[in-house]
Amino acid sequence: MRIKALVIRIIRQFIRDKRTLAMMFIAPLLILTLVNLVFSSNDYEPKIGVISNQKIVDQLKSSDKAFIAYQNAAEAHQGLEDEELDAVLEVTLPSTSITLEGSNPTANKSSITTIQKALKSLPNQDTKKIKNTPEIKYLHGSADMETFDYIGPFLIGFFIFFFVFLISGVSFLRERTTGTLERLLATPMRRWEMVVGYVVGFGIFTILQSAIIVSFAIYVLDIMMAGSIWLVILITLMLAITALSLGTLLSAFATNELQMIQFIPLVVVPQVFFSGLFSIETMAGWLQPLSIIMPLTYGGEAIRDVMIQGDGWNDIYGNVLVLIGFSLLFMILNVLALKKHRKL
Repeated sequence: MRIKALVIRIIRQFIRDKRTLAMMFIAPLLILTLVNLVFSSNDYEPKIGVISNQKIVDQLKSSDKAFIAYQNAAEAHQGLEDEELDAVLEVTLPSTSITLEGSNPTANKSSITTIQKALKSLPNQDTKKIKNTPEIKYLHGSADMETFDYIGPFLIGFFIFFFVFLISGVSFLRERTTGTLERLLATPMRRWEMVVGYVVGFGIFTILQSAIIVSFAIYVLDIMMAGSIWLVILITLMLAITALSLGTLLSAFATNELQMIQFIPLVVVPQVFFSGLFSIETMAGWLQPLSIIMPLTYGGEAIRDVMIQGDGWNDIYGNVLVLIGFSLLFMILNVLALKKHRKL
């Protein structure tokens, strides 16, 4: 009878806790659906600029829609710099050269495969004039670049975002459940001062976290680093502050640590799929716009551009400003969320 009573109590407890039920039954279905949508995507379709005589250009364009004709090498290579192209193919008989953008191993492989297949489809009289082994050059990266060098910048951003979000949310929740927040609200301190104080206090530790994680990835794991480490630390810091302000905001809607953790499938997991860790271009068209509302999209992209492409401040400041905008938005919402505890 005692076991039966305990079982009944647990069942009733679960039935009353709608969030836990959703965590058990709905969240797994949501994540499985996202995984299915991401991994059921189409193959990557490269964009390849081609420079050659009109006859070969027409033949290549008719063999594959990936080829785009350019009048001169300077214009094509500018498209490569602007990431409008994945590769540039120059066919000046008998020499042939391929210049890859180089940042994305998937795009590199797809571009080379497409070019090789297209060259083989040329008529025999043209194929014989072309050298069998094209010269391959890289705008960014190299042939030795590994997959981890590409996904590493996104993983750095993700781990910083995830742990700061979780720790800040749980810590702020504990402040409320232990009565500390109520005591602070009883003082003349304004809501915005409280939010800024928490962000700055936690922010000190996020600076240390960012510096340690970035230094470990570069100097211990030997991940590719073409730009400034200080820019990478700045970007990860802004990403951490975004996660911090979001974590404290969502903690206002949780009553215990378990409910805070329940936000992970809804907030953190989608960041993995739509931030660029997986190729967004291969996803269904209606899914791609979701990346716009993901803070990790801007943080991961900026870190990648600095570490792999060697970009400077002028190239990544737009992404940093977006992260600052996310942080300010979440902080303002934090101030509004505190209204339910005290009206000033």
